[in-house]
Amino acid sequence: MRRHRHAGNKGFSLLELVIVIVILAIIAAIAIPRMSRGAAGAADSALSSNLAVLRNAIDLFAAEHGGTFPKVATIALQLTLYSETAGATSITKDGTHIYGPYVRKIPTLPVGVKAGSSGIAAIDGIGVGWIYNEDTGEISANCPDSEKDASGTQYNQY
Repeated sequence: MRRHRHAGNKGFSLLELVIVIVILAIIAAIAIPRMSRGAAGAADSALSSNLAVLRNAIDLFAAEHGGTFPKVATIALQLTLYSETAGATSITKDGTHIYGPYVRKIPTLPVGVKAGSSGIAAIDGIGVGWIYNEDTGEISANCPDSEKDASGTQYNQY
């Protein structure tokens, strides 16, 4: 018996190529708009996350220190080092410095013209990323009212 080999086309048909191109076009139409706003969305998300971390740290400090919020002049130290009941800080934990640390480091501001700043102060200044009110424990982004996210929310109102 003799076997016959048919030399068939080993390529793709035009219909198969068109289907693949249409599928790629649909994926691109979905993915490209999401990727183009991805960086801004990531920065907005990072701002919300950083504020949540700072607010939780401030609240925990107040809970462990009899309702007293960190002082604006020493907040970075009080959140990143060990502290005693009165709020004095130490690099190491000992018999009196039993609280904290609440964060490893103060996060940087991820949005706006002051992006990259990590300082905390009561008023705007050089290197200040966060505005803090020691009377109420409120902290916000150091951004002017004109700086807003994609939905129009001011960064300083997060």
